[in-house]
Formats: sequence, structure tokens, C-alpha cells
Amino acid sequence: MLSDERTPSHPGAIGIALFVTVLWSSSWVLIRWGLDGEGLRPISFAALRYGLAALLVIAWMLVREPRVGSTIRRMSRSTILRIVALGVLMYALTQGAQFVAIANQPAATTSLVLSWTPLLVAGLAAVSLSELPARRQIAGAVLVVVGAWAYFAGDLGFTRVGMAAAFVGLGAGVAASLLGRGINRTRQLSPVIVTALSMTIGSAILVVVGFAAEGVPEVSAKAWLIIVWLAVVNGAFAFTLWNRSLQRLSAVESAGINNTMLIQIAALAWLFLDETPGIAEVAGIALVSIGVFLTQMSGARVGRRTTGLP
Repeated sequence: MLSDERTPSHPGAIGIALFVTVLWSSSWVLIRWGLDGEGLRPISFAALRYGLAALLVIAWMLVREPRVGSTIRRMSRSTILRIVALGVLMYALTQGAQFVAIANQPAATTSLVLSWTPLLVAGLAAVSLSELPARRQIAGAVLVVVGAWAYFAGDLGFTRVGMAAAFVGLGAGVAASLLGRGINRTRQLSPVIVTALSMTIGSAILVVVGFAAEGVPEVSAKAWLIIVWLAVVNGAFAFTLWNRSLQRLSAVESAGINNTMLIQIAALAWLFLDETPGIAEVAGIALVSIGVFLTQMSGARVGRRTTGLP
């Protein structure tokens, strides 16, 4: 079990999670450049990113966790199954679906769908994690959703494939948020081990599906730079930090922080993609900001239920 010294404080965990969302928000711009500018296909693009990231995290795990072999051998069957499920949900489904959605419709449309994540997590966390959200947190989650709708009001544009992929990503992301919190809050496994195992499983599925459906991609030098950055910084490094933050943050808190990406993506799109926000978008940003703040006002109450995810 990890010692208390290695577990971040609550403010520290919030800072870590916010920093990770900045990295992930920049990924949307980089992914668009890779898809549109370099001609990469979505699933094989995701496979290359997370496959390389998994190799890096495994190498880091072997350095940081010299007894990883014995740790894995001592893992219960239920823990192994949950880590496998986390890999499928977090990487194969959530990330794969997001790449497909970004490739087939405006990023704003996909972000709108994903903005429902904190509200769904708030409702489901009480059942699966016994983390009962406070009223302010529920109000904050609702404001996040309302703000997202206000921000993306108007002619969004969508495709059937893009919307289907976005909803798959939404469902998988909600499940992964709950499952990831359930695994990490026990502090029985280090974030490095959780990230390495789950990312390896998810990326292996992406490689098989992506290469089978889209063929082995031809990758330019610029595309490799994008892939390497996404894998090293926004992948291996960011996901390890995210799992570390989940040792302290509740599922509702982590989902609320994750939704600040709406604000960040809007700013990055304005700077790099020439997408200037209007009045509705500015109002949406304000509502999302207030909603995320409310989710941090008071922690989730942990109930006495022992069923569901531990």
C-alpha cells in the first residue's frame, strides 16, 4: 500500500488534475492537426499514440517499481478484472471513440456530448462508490451541463458516425471515471502500475482494431512529432498524474475538473484554429466555471454501503 507521504493533499490533487486537463486540452488541437494536416486515420492514430505511451509507462514502472512482479502476482482476480475493464473503457473505447468523433464532426459537438459526464458521474457515484455528492456539487454539475449547452448553442453541425462515437465515448468515459476512482482510492496499487497495466491492455486493442480496419499507416516526420508528444507528455505522463490525483479526489470532483477542458479547448481553438467565441459561448464559459467551482466547495460524503465498486 502507498504511504501517506506519497498521497497528494486535496488542494495538491486538484492542482495535479487541473494541470493534466491543460495537457489533454492541447491534445484536441494536435489531434486535429494530425487528422487534417497529416492524413492520419483516427483509430490507428490513437493506437500509435497509446501504444507508444504504454511502452514508456511500462519502462517507467520497471524503474520505479522493482517489485512489480510480486505485486502483480499478489493481485486478486477481481482486481485484475477491474484493471482489464479500466483499460478497455479508458483507452480502447473512450479514447478510440473520441478520435473517431473528432475526425467526423466539429470538436465543439463532441465536447457538448462529453459535457454530460459530471452529471452522470454524480448520479452514479452514490450507487457504485457510496460517494454521496453534496447539494452544491449536484448544482455545480447541473450548471456545467447548462453552461456547455449555452456555449455550443447554434448550428453545431454533426454526423451520425461522429455522434455515435461521441456517445460511446461518453458512456465509456463515465464508467472509466467511476472504475478508476474505485481502483485508485484503495491505494493498494501505485498509480504507475495502474496506468501501465490498463494502458497496455487498451492500446493493444486499439492496435489490433486500428491496423485491421485502417491498415498500417504511413507516418510523416511531423506526424511522428505529434504522436511522440501525445504519447510521452499528454499520454504516459498525464495519465499517471491523473491516477495519482484520483487517490484523493472523489469521482464527482475529478469529473468536474475534467470538464474545465471545455473552457480550455475554447481558448485553444480561438488561438490556434481561428474559432472566435460569441456571446453565447462566453455565457457558457461563465456557467461552466461556476459549476466546476461548486463541485469543489464540499467533498462527497462517503456512505456505509459496501456493495458495488470498493
